[in-house]
Amino acid sequence: MLSTDIGIDLGTASILVYIKGKGVVLKEPSVVAFDRDTGKVKAIGEEARLMIGRTPGNIIAVRPLRQGVISDYTVTEKMLKYFIKKAVGRKTLRKPRISVCIPSGATEVEKKAVEDATYSAGARDVQIIEEPVAAAIGAGIDISKPCGNMIVDIGGGTSDIAVISLGGTVVSTSVKVAGDDFDEAIVRFMRKKHNLLIGERTAEDIKINIGSAYKREELATMEVRGRNLVTGLPKTITITSDETLEALREPAMSIVDAVHNVLEKTPPELAADIFDRGIVMTGGGSLLNGLDTLIQEKTSINTTIADDPLTAVAIGTGKYIELLSNDGVGEE
Repeated sequence: MLSTDIGIDLGTASILVYIKGKGVVLKEPSVVAFDRDTGKVKAIGEEARLMIGRTPGNIIAVRPLRQGVISDYTVTEKMLKYFIKKAVGRKTLRKPRISVCIPSGATEVEKKAVEDATYSAGARDVQIIEEPVAAAIGAGIDISKPCGNMIVDIGGGTSDIAVISLGGTVVSTSVKVAGDDFDEAIVRFMRKKHNLLIGERTAEDIKINIGSAYKREELATMEVRGRNLVTGLPKTITITSDETLEALREPAMSIVDAVHNVLEKTPPELAADIFDRGIVMTGGGSLLNGLDTLIQEKTSINTTIADDPLTAVAIGTGKYIELLSNDGVGEE
């Protein structure tokens, strides 16, 4: 029988779908726009993201996942259904086996919610995998060996930091400071320092283009449009990468502190391995300019970013199912 193995990276900011043999086939924002009056879904994914902050009163664009956890169950289920159908098409004869990854700090109730939503979205079999383990597999680390690897996975809603050995998590922490918090810090900074009100999407553009967690060698600048809070009129100003450094100092240091805490709790043998092998960063948040340098400076451990940090978790989630089927586990 024809069956598909799917790995889903259920992120706060975006959802990635990995299909065995094809790689990552879908990457869309985890946003759903629906009509508040009728409850009908108007748009999902990229189409819905473009509506954020631009919708009439009766249509709202929401992110059904907050900090990596389902905050709106029915909307998440609809979104999953839509993405699975879009990724797989209608050719399958059997329901797919799906592995979904969730933040390492998720509670049993939260895990169950993800599992239920995935089953109702049309899965035959669901495997839940912790994000750092998926990130490590996706970053090409052989996690089955008895030696310590440290993964720092910075997503949209959560940052997961874990030490992995023998295929499992030895020490881990999940902090609710990640990409979205970088955006919010920029919004707050612009309001406080420049009396300029900007939206989430503009903040994200600033973060991607000139955001810095460590002083850049060359100063970068960018024009920003927003609403002047004094006059109430639209205004354009130019800001520099040094200003973003100031804006992002607090959330960046929260992540550094979390890395520090995990290192403090790591058994000495594994800590020695990490010192030799270094820290690997994955997730979209790891692309923030200079964050790797900041972690390296504060921990004195060589820190590198995985080859494709954005898709590492999705690839790892998909490969996890392949690892299971190779071991004959989870086969029917």
